Amino acid sequence: MAKEFGRPQRVAQELQKEIAIILQREIKDPRLGMMVTVSGVEVSRDLAYAKVFVTFLNDQDEDAIKNGLKALKEASGYIRTLLGKAMRLRIVPELTFFYDNSLIEGMRMSNLVSSVIRNDDARRVNDDDDESRED
Repeated sequence: MAKEFGRPQRVAQELQKEIAIILQREIKDPRLGMMVTVSGVEVSRDLAYAKVFVTFLNDQDEDAIKNGLKALKEASGYIRTLLGKAMRLRIVPELTFFYDNSLIEGMRMSNLVSSVIRNDDARRVNDDDDESRED
């Protein structure tokens, strides 16, 4: 029977927490802005590589996202150093940062559903008014 929650998942959770703290307290790059969140971390089975998914909450344009990712890539060595001090791992994973647009897409989908519901309610009210005039 396979482990439901193996070591890579536990390390990924701990990495996510520690990287979020580091980005909040230690990294002072103006290209990142203030609102960088770590939405997820995927760690390879050998714990040598980690994909870090980040979201920039205050910036929606593509240039700001590219600059933020470039800043994170340049700071990845420093972040790894701080991770090595914070976590007890034999090998600190090599970090690769990716932009996670799932939060933005989720908000967009929620807005679309809300607008459809509003339109449907408005149409229903108009249909009810038309029926009452016919009587």
